Order: sequence, then C-alpha cells, then structure tokens
Amino acid sequence: MAEIVIISIEILGEILRWIIAITLFGAGILIIQIWIKDKTKRISYTRIIIQLVSLAFFYFLLFSFPWLLIILIVILVLTIFIGRFFCGWVCPFGLYMDVITIFRKTLKKRYLLLPISFNKFLDKFRYLIFAIIFAIPFIIAPLHSQSFQLALFFAGPFKHWTIFLGPLETLIVPDSGAWVIYGLNLSYPYVRDVMFYSTGFFIQFNSILFILLTFVGSFLIRRLWCRFCPLGLSFAVLNKVKGFSWLPIVHLDKSEEKCTKCGVCKRVCPTQVTEVYENKGGNVSTSICTHCFRCVEMCPYEGCLSVKVAGKSVLSSRNWLEPSETE
Repeated sequence: MAEIVIISIEILGEILRWIIAITLFGAGILIIQIWIKDKTKRISYTRIIIQLVSLAFFYFLLFSFPWLLIILIVILVLTIFIGRFFCGWVCPFGLYMDVITIFRKTLKKRYLLLPISFNKFLDKFRYLIFAIIFAIPFIIAPLHSQSFQLALFFAGPFKHWTIFLGPLETLIVPDSGAWVIYGLNLSYPYVRDVMFYSTGFFIQFNSILFILLTFVGSFLIRRLWCRFCPLGLSFAVLNKVKGFSWLPIVHLDKSEEKCTKCGVCKRVCPTQVTEVYENKGGNVSTSICTHCFRCVEMCPYEGCLSVKVAGKSVLSSRNWLEPSETE
C-alpha cells in the first residue's frame, strides 16, 4: 500500500512539473509575441521556438521510450486531425532545413523553384515510398524466425520501419551515434539507417554523401525533403470521403472577396503550395502544405487568410502595411 502511495505521489509530481513547464512555455511565447513589433515575423519566430523545444523533447523521448512504434502511430494519427502541422512546427529535420534557410537569407541568395507539376508529383510520390517501406516487413517476415511481437521494438524484419522516424533524429544523441567526436555522439536524420543498410567502405561514404545531398538540396530548394518525406504522409485526404468530411479539424481558409490575387501567399510558401493562390475561396488546405502559416503571416489583407480549428478562426491575416489601433 505504501509503495502505491509513493508511486502515485511521484506520478502527480511529474504531472505537476509538466503543467508548470507548459505554463511557463506558453507565457514565454506570449511575451515574445508582445515584444516582436514586426507582425510579418511573429509566427515565424514562434514556430522556431517551438521547433527548438520539440528538438529537446525528441532528444529524450526517442532514446528513453522503447515503444517506438507507438510514436510512429501517434504521428500518423495526428495527421488525420491536424494535417501536416507536425512537419511545419515540430519535426527536427524541418528545423535543420529552416536554419539552412536563415543562413541562405544572410547571403541574399534566391531559392530555386521546382516546376509545379514536378512538385505535385513529389507530393504523390511520398505515398508510394510509404507503401513500399511499410510492405517490406510483411514480405520478409515469414522468412524470419523472430516473434511478430518484436515489431514493437523494430527488431527483426520490422527494423525497416525505423526509416519513418528518420526525420526525428537529433544532431547529438545520448546513445551510440553515427560518429563519436570529443565524447559526443553525433548523428543526422536517416544517417544511422543509411549506415545500417550499407557495408564496408560504403558505410561512411553513403552516410556522408546523403548528408551532402540533403544539405545542398535544402540550400538550393526550400524544404526539399518535406516535399516527398514518407513521414509527412497526410491522411487529410479522408476529408474527401463521404462520412469523413469533418476531417481534418485544422483548415486554411480564404476569403474570396478580400483576395486581390497579389501572389504574396504563393511567393512566400516554403513548399511552393499554389492552391492558396489559385483557389477562389473557402478551405484551401492541401496535402503539400506543412501548416507553417507563413502565407497567413505575410498576407497584407485583413482577414483574407485564416487558420480554423474545428470551424473556429484562431489566426487571421492582418494588414501589416498599416499599424493597428492596439500597437
């Protein structure tokens, strides 16, 4: 009985610590929002802060939580309700690419743009990549002697599914990383998977080549990997199926009356979403969109673009060309 009481007190203490941490984090975001005078940067700065906090969270989660399959399921299920919000605000790999974007801006270099048709092809191609990786274990599982239950730990033939969690890899990891330099275990998204499936000389060669390709690619094209990342697969397509029209609950909404076709939303989008500009009005969400809301932040027309959660507007574009009465 005493042990149960002690455990209960520890659980309550842990919950209390999380509540305090979340409260302080929310207060910090509010202070930053008040402090930043440039309205065209508020969402972007807030997003970067949340990405940094998420990076620290994944550093501890992925290497202290053994049920990795649950993490994957949670991420995929979330896309049913909130689309690719995870990609724009939480994903560590997305943060790394955003840092590259900041570096590129300091050099005042323009990004290259992909042909729209090819960009949309990459978005559809992610579903094929996901299907192939997901199917591999079931093809080779009958040939494997280990128990199906080991899939929960990604052991045996189900090791392939760790590829889905590649974008969550932190640059410094608490356990054995890809490289050990000055006592630090260093890694990079997907690198340990690349090394696992390589042999001999190609272990280091393939991993370095992968890093160079993704770094250079992200330097030339904004959020390149996000355009075909299998973890970024969105089940938002369910809202087009009868009976599931209420999914997802996060929508990007456009007012046709207030839109002047200035093209700002199309120019600032990191993944070259064109639907926001092209569609007349209403729900303009698309599977390519990572919900970074940069278009809402930069739209110069009051209430033209808005983010709706369960039908209620939580964020709207503002006329940043003129100061508001409260500022």
